[in-house]
Amino acid sequence: MDDLPQEPRNLRFLRYLVTGLTATMILGVAAIVVMLFLRLNDKGPALPDRVSLPQGMTAAAVTMGEGWYAVVADDQTGGQRILIFDAESGALRQTVEIEN
Repeated sequence: MDDLPQEPRNLRFLRYLVTGLTATMILGVAAIVVMLFLRLNDKGPALPDRVSLPQGMTAAAVTMGEGWYAVVADDQTGGQRILIFDAESGALRQTVEIEN
């Protein structure tokens, strides 16, 4: 064992840098996996059990705010409306016509 030459200082420093970078990359990937896991398991806001749209309308999109939710609805004539409902009671608060 005494016959082996001593490792140069700059090579030893480079080995430490590569080891540190490897450990940093492993921790970074692990942190991203944990954040994705937590984010994808988030249930999000509670959606209403049932949304009753006016006759002849179909939902195209839904969004929620604090105390309300909105449904973009297509009607039979090809037009669209934004229907804003109260989150507590489910009552229609406001209707906004979308012009083509």
